[in-house]
Amino acid sequence: MSKIITKTPLEGSQKGLTFDRHFTKKERNVYDLFVYEKRSSVIRNPAGDAVFEKNDVEVPKTWSQVATDILAQKYFRKVGVPMPDGTLGSENSIKQVAHRMANCWKIWGERYGYFASSEDAAVFYDELVYTIIGQLAAPNSPQWFNTGLHSSYGISGSPQGHYYVDPLTEKLEKSSSAYERPQPHACFILSVKDDLVNEGGIMDLWVREARIFKYGSGVGTNFSTIRGESEKLSGGGYSSGLMSFLKIGDRAAGAIKSGGTTRRAAKMVCLDMDHPEIESFINWKVEEEKKVAALIAAGYSSDYEGEAYRTVSGQNSNNSVRIPNTFFHALEKNADWNLLARTDGSILKTISAGKLWQDIAFAAWACADPGVQYDTTINEWHTCPEGGRINASNPCSEYMFLDNTACNLASINLAHFFDPVTLVFDVKGFEYACRLWTVVLEISVLMAQFPSKEVAQLSYDYRTLGLGYANLGSILMTAGIPYDSDKARAIGGAITGIMTGTAYATSAEMARELGSFSRYEENKRHMLRVMRNHRYAAYNTNSYEELQIAPPGIDPKACPDYLLAAACNAWDRAVELGEKYGYRNAQTTVIAPTGTIGLVMDCDTTGIEPDFALVKFKKLSGGGYFKIINHSVPKALRNLGYQAHEVEAIVNYAKGSASLQGAPHVNFESLSAKGLSPSELQKIDQSLHTAFEISFVFNQWTLGEDCLKRLGFKPERYRASNFNLLRALGFSRQQIAEANEFICGTMTIEGAPYLKKAHYSIFDCANKCGSKGERYIHAHGHIKMMAAAQPFLSGAISKTINLPHEATVEEIKDCYELSWQLGLKANALYRDGCKLSQPLSTKSDVKEDQLETIEEVLGEAANIRLSDLTPEQVLEAARAILERSTDTHFKRQLSSVIEKKNMPARRGGFTQKARVGGQTIFVRTGEYEDGTLGEIFVDIHKEGATFRSLMNCFAIAVSVGLQYGVPLEEFVDKFTFTRFEPSGAVTGHQNIKTATSIIDYIFRMLGYEYLGREDLVHVLSNQKAVLGNPQMRDEDVNPDENHSIEETVPIVSKLSSGKALKPILDISGGAQSDAPACPNCGHIMVRSGTCYKCLNCGTQGGCS
Repeated sequence: MSKIITKTPLEGSQKGLTFDRHFTKKERNVYDLFVYEKRSSVIRNPAGDAVFEKNDVEVPKTWSQVATDILAQKYFRKVGVPMPDGTLGSENSIKQVAHRMANCWKIWGERYGYFASSEDAAVFYDELVYTIIGQLAAPNSPQWFNTGLHSSYGISGSPQGHYYVDPLTEKLEKSSSAYERPQPHACFILSVKDDLVNEGGIMDLWVREARIFKYGSGVGTNFSTIRGESEKLSGGGYSSGLMSFLKIGDRAAGAIKSGGTTRRAAKMVCLDMDHPEIESFINWKVEEEKKVAALIAAGYSSDYEGEAYRTVSGQNSNNSVRIPNTFFHALEKNADWNLLARTDGSILKTISAGKLWQDIAFAAWACADPGVQYDTTINEWHTCPEGGRINASNPCSEYMFLDNTACNLASINLAHFFDPVTLVFDVKGFEYACRLWTVVLEISVLMAQFPSKEVAQLSYDYRTLGLGYANLGSILMTAGIPYDSDKARAIGGAITGIMTGTAYATSAEMARELGSFSRYEENKRHMLRVMRNHRYAAYNTNSYEELQIAPPGIDPKACPDYLLAAACNAWDRAVELGEKYGYRNAQTTVIAPTGTIGLVMDCDTTGIEPDFALVKFKKLSGGGYFKIINHSVPKALRNLGYQAHEVEAIVNYAKGSASLQGAPHVNFESLSAKGLSPSELQKIDQSLHTAFEISFVFNQWTLGEDCLKRLGFKPERYRASNFNLLRALGFSRQQIAEANEFICGTMTIEGAPYLKKAHYSIFDCANKCGSKGERYIHAHGHIKMMAAAQPFLSGAISKTINLPHEATVEEIKDCYELSWQLGLKANALYRDGCKLSQPLSTKSDVKEDQLETIEEVLGEAANIRLSDLTPEQVLEAARAILERSTDTHFKRQLSSVIEKKNMPARRGGFTQKARVGGQTIFVRTGEYEDGTLGEIFVDIHKEGATFRSLMNCFAIAVSVGLQYGVPLEEFVDKFTFTRFEPSGAVTGHQNIKTATSIIDYIFRMLGYEYLGREDLVHVLSNQKAVLGNPQMRDEDVNPDENHSIEETVPIVSKLSSGKALKPILDISGGAQSDAPACPNCGHIMVRSGTCYKCLNCGTQGGCS
């Protein structure tokens, strides 16, 4: 092991790093470079109650209220901070937080010789403070939680079983306190042995994970070492199998709130493709979602934090399968795939590679798991293979390195280095920030403590870092460049290349002054090969060494010359310095999701993501929200040459006028005529800037109950959940829709006045925007952007690729295969609506009242003769009346009009014999001429007369219902999952293998045979998915055609509380139909990498 040079500075040696000022000035205090103000921070739940409140929070005036709230709620130390009066209290200023972190890094750096002089250390401190307060960069959350608590406030805390390597003695030591050496690392990869209770084994893993979760970090593990079910144990007997232990670990993780906050524990579970239980692992969450469906049907909450999801397993981790190239080769040849014993490597089972691939794609389609990690590609880019293979990743798949190592992250806000007027990227400033923060991350390794001996030793030996960036999507839109374009990908690749090249050059610079990482020499050949491959990608030359898949390089035709030159120069320098001095760090960069820290930096887009919506809600310091267009939109329009009045018209088309003035139908004049007073109209007008739809402003909370009573409405009416004041005042649905579009906007730029269709693609987002928007970025656009950045990263990219609800299983396969072909290391997909969790959405839960008229139901058809109405029009009118009527007598009268549809004298059908829990049962069906089900007969073999008679009567009742028009779907939904004896294993039916009762079996079988309900069976003869979108093509930029998705029927969540709740503001812009509500404040969350984050309070939702 090579000795790491350690020394105290300023002892005559001029070794150490030098720092020139870039953002700060020597003659001015860095804190005086900003103008501050004190604000109140209040976060409320849907009932209006404050879940967090703090006054006199000091931040720069330029900070948003959301960034202020996150700082105050998440990152302020709440106890133990010395106050001016001698008492202990809480942090209340960004100055305190920036100082305790920057000062801690400075102290540790000075102690171990990182700076050439005290002046360099002072510059280092000032520049860091500037980048933190100025929102140019931010470290990962554990740094905000833990760093500097001891050095600034003297907070120690009792030891928690952590370890560190002393840099002076290079000996492993046990920590004597909780915070003297902080835990600044966000990403951990832990190993697990095939052992139950000993150190390093299965139960010990849960303890090690708990230490990590407690301090706000996440962990990933590959469980492929654990024996599969029924493999022999050394002491006799057989293993209970991997899945049983995974469920224990899942429960343990679910019980822990990371960092003591509302953030759930984050966990990644990886498994090799040749593990004996790979099939069960792939389908784990698919089966759990079926249980969730049953619980929701039984009345349990569908909320992601509700009882249904908390009851089932597998909800506290992201799952990934590790796929080697050999599997894809087997897939191409339509060959078999062997599952191997963990003990001796013998073949336990052989299955079709195609079948396994189908299972992976179907599971990802059904519930977004598993993701895929491309094992061969990952290990071909491995800088240190002499230390072992890379087996796993952290929860969001950006950090990939050896087992029992850790990585601390930081991200640069690209928007601060991009000039929106000249459209030039500040390369020098960006390089300076990358160098500065690479040193921060290296010092963080030096000062850190770790949750186990192995992690402490290997993290010290390899010193992996995770520098990344955010806001790429914003600068592309501002520049008028479509995210899904060759130019965008070239720019993304170049910026990533500059970042990583600069980070490795800095690492080599530190190696010159302080020594290379301990395991460098044994891995030197491998690491320099990887460095050269990075450089080949910058020069776009196909000279890659020892790679089976050549990644795409920077396209010189599409990349601005100055960015291409900077990327190439960065890698020239990184390779040159590395060849001379080695490297201080085995890895330097990743692209993290930047969920919470992206919000505290006021980033419009996170990580490498495009924007999720064009219209957003800005939180106000006094409470409430203000609807704004994405900052990038007007900038982009001006850069594209649109005039001021054109920009204003386009922006207002998207976000609305936010005023009653000039609105069609619903305006000051019409509402005054309806009886509203000027003061009441003013209240409404002032509230419109927060509304998705105007109906949400016209309610008891805005106008007050006295107003509604004066207008003639009784409390029992206006307090009803389906009350609509505008409809009650006499406005038609069409009038409200026209007024709504004028006042609240369309949330999209599609169809905007003046906007050229050729420019539509510039404003494409990850999801369609608003109810009228049809465009979104195709999945291939996301994958190609990732592929452009991947050749310049040490690790990988945390990103979830959004797919529309209509995406098919074949499209899932296509995305996973394309990712492999383009050299990605990992990919995770999310099909909108695949989860059963459903938020309380203000956008889709608008209910019409009972004033629906025939004219509104039938439109112009209401004026034609009754005999000329089509059956469809009559049915639509009848359905609308039924849905809005509470008169059960009327409903019975209407239902009596429906006549029984008699079965034909000679009818088709089939007889199915099966055994349920040992009981033989015959089910015979009768069909109408069109093949639909009209009757069933049930015969129970060798059973008592009473039970047989009851089953016969039950079958008759069902048959009568079918013949009177009761949908088979209703019977299936009501009777599946009923539980009574006999129950258990099912034989005789090729698709159904178990049932909770005979009734459960009957309706599983009928649902499968007549409705195609594959979710009710256990074995699929031919897995199917919904029809995909024929317009989804792999094209570079297509401004003339859209990628559209259909509207889905909203699911309305029911509240158990009797307290009236205000409508919940979906500040995500309605970007995802099934995103969960924030468990902290109730606002709708948005995707952040493979997790969710709340744009209101900053809560990170852990893993999906």
